[in-house]
Order: sequence, then C-alpha cells, then structure tokens
Amino acid sequence: MSYCGKGKGYLYLEDGTLMEGCAFGAHTTKSGEVVFTTAMNGYPESLTDPSYRGQILTITHPLIGNYGVPAPKFKEGVLQNFESERIQAEGLIVQEETEGIKWNSSMSLHHWLTEQGVPGLSRIDTRSLVKKVRDRGVMMGIISHGSPPSNTSELTMKRYDDMDLVSLVSPINPIIHEGKGKELIVVVDCGVKHGILRSLQARGVTIVRLPCNFTAEQIMDYSPKGIIFSNGPGNPKLLVKQIRTFKSLTEYKVPILGICLGHQIGVLSMDGDVEKMKFGHRGINKGVVDIKTNRFYISTHNHGYALHKTTIPSSTEVWFYNVDDGIVEGLKHRTLPIITVQFHPEAGPGPWDTEWIFDYFLKMVSKNGVA
Repeated sequence: MSYCGKGKGYLYLEDGTLMEGCAFGAHTTKSGEVVFTTAMNGYPESLTDPSYRGQILTITHPLIGNYGVPAPKFKEGVLQNFESERIQAEGLIVQEETEGIKWNSSMSLHHWLTEQGVPGLSRIDTRSLVKKVRDRGVMMGIISHGSPPSNTSELTMKRYDDMDLVSLVSPINPIIHEGKGKELIVVVDCGVKHGILRSLQARGVTIVRLPCNFTAEQIMDYSPKGIIFSNGPGNPKLLVKQIRTFKSLTEYKVPILGICLGHQIGVLSMDGDVEKMKFGHRGINKGVVDIKTNRFYISTHNHGYALHKTTIPSSTEVWFYNVDDGIVEGLKHRTLPIITVQFHPEAGPGPWDTEWIFDYFLKMVSKNGVA
C-alpha cells in the first residue's frame, strides 16, 4: 500500500529542474542540499544521522519502507536502533515508498515522517535525479506538497555551505554515559551518531559528550584518557572554534581520534586543507585500503568534503585511501597520538569491517598514546 492518494509532491532544484511525484510524510515545504546514498538498507539509521542535517536525502534503492520503523530502544541513555533522537534529514526522496511489515515495526515510514514533520516524495525517477547530481554536483533543492514551490529565492540566499549546522545538532550541556571500565573518553559532540557511542559503550568506557563549543581547557577539566572528535554536518571550514580547540588539545598529548567531520577538523587544525567534493561519498559499501598492511575493508561513508593527497598535513602520514578515487580516508600523526578516519568505523548502518579502529584507539589510550 502506498500513500499517493495524499496528493502530488514536487522537487525543485536550483538549476531550474522541477520533478513531480507522490507526496508522503509531513505536508510541508523544506529546503536543503540534495544528496544521495547508495545504501540498500538502514533508512532509519540514515535518516537519524546528524550528518544529514540541512540535506534532502535521496535513496537509490528502489523500495524504501519495507520493514517499517522500530520503536526507539535505549541502553543506559544510548539509542540502540537509531543514530539520534529524531529524523535529521530535511526531506526524503525515493522511487517507491512502501508499507512496512516486520515483527518489531511500530509504524510505517510515512507515519514516522509525518510525526517528525519531514516531507517525503515517492514516484520520482531517482536514477535520473542521481545522474543529474553526479553530472552537475550537489545542489540546493525544495520539497513541497500540493503545488510547486512558489518562492524559490531562498535557494540562492540559504546555502548549505554557509550554514552553521553543527550548533543545531550538538548538545547544550554535557551528557555522561557511565561505563564499567576505568577509562574516561570525551566525545566532542559535533552531531555524534549513537553508533559511535554504542561502540564505546560495548568496550566499557565512560563516555562524556561535550558541546562542540567547549574549549580545550574545559575539555581537559574532565581529565580524559582519550578524546574523540565526532562526525557532524556542514562545512568544516566554518568551525573555527573547533579547529582551534583541536590544535590546542594536541599540546596535552592525549590520544585523539577524529571521525568523519572530526577527521576534517583535525586536518584543518594541522594546516592541511579540505575541499568540497562534487557529490561526496554516501553509502555502506565503500572500499578503503590500509596502506601499512595493504588490507582492504568495506566501510560506511557520509561526507561531502574531503582531504586530497596534495594537501596532506606535513606532520601526518596517510593511513587509508579510497580504492575508487584515491581520496585520503585516514591519517596518523608522525609524533603525536593522533589518528583520524574519514569513514565510519561504527557502521550504522553498514559492515563491521573497521570496528577494530576503536580497539586500536583504546589501545593507544591504555598505553598513554602508544599504539
């Protein structure tokens, strides 16, 4: 059963393209950067990933909604089946939206989007849309229900690259998740996926999630054994405070792990450079290679900015690279206990090939910076 009876919906792109489809989800109008993921499953995790804040997500798999949406499940304050407490994407575009049936489904995709105030579009030729994005690059778009959007001027006034989105997904106050072990790990929360918290939780550490605007001194007041700069949305070059904080923390020689946006913040703090990609890496089947061991891993990605080989910080060496386009996917500092990965080792959704990154980091923590 589909919800095409609820009326027509429209997608307007900044290049002037207007696509007509079927409306589902919330009857509202939203704008955002139009991106796509090649993931075939995991739409509840993808939609709740804070890194999608400010973006309209297109899913290339043709049937979305097949297994419905589960009820939130928490363990010691950490979500076990979502990546945050709400849908973060501004809108969803699919080829066909379906009524989910599964033992643990609590509602359909349509009802979930409606409840969360997020518009969806189905019966869109997602192949054509993705080809357009791959050819032209990501662009701003507007989803509207009922009639085509009447005001498109905001697409030139409200640019994704110019918005401070991290402040919208970072906690206002510190959040502590107690662990059974003795290690205390601070997560500089720029929009952390709960999959990262689950991976740390499974290893028994105490997690302290701190607002992204905390200074190095405020972070060190917690006496962390290790520090993680999390994933998050938006343009890393806007995060001047976070870049300064990362740089200041290197003076304490506490082990640091940067993940996705945290990797980019680390790059910029060490005088490297990051640039906007044409259409980014978003999916759960991206191959990366560990240069030291020559081992190949399948990994989860969600990023639209990247470090290229020509801009590697001189104080670091390449750890991982992408097999498809050579993008640098991880760095190790030559003298300090700092490692970064562009992909998501917690893989929510995705394969668990690189979960060992957390063990590697905690080994650095237990040995005071030596892996």
